[in-house]
Amino acid sequence: MDHEEIRALYDRQMRLGARPDGPGSRVERDGAVVRLSGPEHAWNAVLWSGLDETDADEAIAEQVRHFTALGRPFEWKVYGHDLPADLPDRLLAAGFVAEDQETLMVAEAAALPRTVTLPEGVELVAVTDEAGVKLVTEVHDRAFGGDSSHIGRQLLDQLAATPDTVAAVVAMAGDEPVSAARLELYPGTDFAGLWGGGTVEPWRGKGLYRALVAFRTGIAVERGHRFVQVDAADTSRPILQRLGFAALTTTTPYVYDPEGS
Repeated sequence: MDHEEIRALYDRQMRLGARPDGPGSRVERDGAVVRLSGPEHAWNAVLWSGLDETDADEAIAEQVRHFTALGRPFEWKVYGHDLPADLPDRLLAAGFVAEDQETLMVAEAAALPRTVTLPEGVELVAVTDEAGVKLVTEVHDRAFGGDSSHIGRQLLDQLAATPDTVAAVVAMAGDEPVSAARLELYPGTDFAGLWGGGTVEPWRGKGLYRALVAFRTGIAVERGHRFVQVDAADTSRPILQRLGFAALTTTTPYVYDPEGS
């Protein structure tokens, strides 16, 4: 796998060629910026920019004006190869706050393990309705802390309006949800995205994360996607590397909150 070639393909299809990710969301090209604007509970973000030292500050100011007028906090998703090189510093100077850096990792879907091996007493349940979405948010709240209700609302929107673009699964130990994840499908592209894989504390280290990767990879292959992609935290990167994922670049969210700034 040619890493630079795949990274360029990812930029073209998933950033420059981005599509709305739910009802009420829209992708807009504003000069050298591609942004996603949507409802309050949806993901509002700058997805791609082709800037340099002469126009970066004005482009940043324009996106701040746009999302502030909507009353939306938003994320500027900066990749390690984005220009200008000091884009992160310019965002910080404009009032953005950096969140944790992750690693963009990609693998050939057909080459990944697809056998799902689960601990005794655990089964995987596909999420198709509001009851299943509540289980997903319960796992996320317990695994990551905080309030994941906005993820639940967005997942419900997708399941209702564009069910061909998302799949979600919960691992159940009896009546207890212990792990959950979703798969974002991008019809017409080579990529499917693995998102939100989380396991509650007592069930970590038992292979559930790998099982959910295998389960979702199988769906991606069935739907005709060549690659699966993950924005990997430091905790999941070693697991993904052992499975066959390669690191292409880093990605860091820079968040601007009109009320907090």
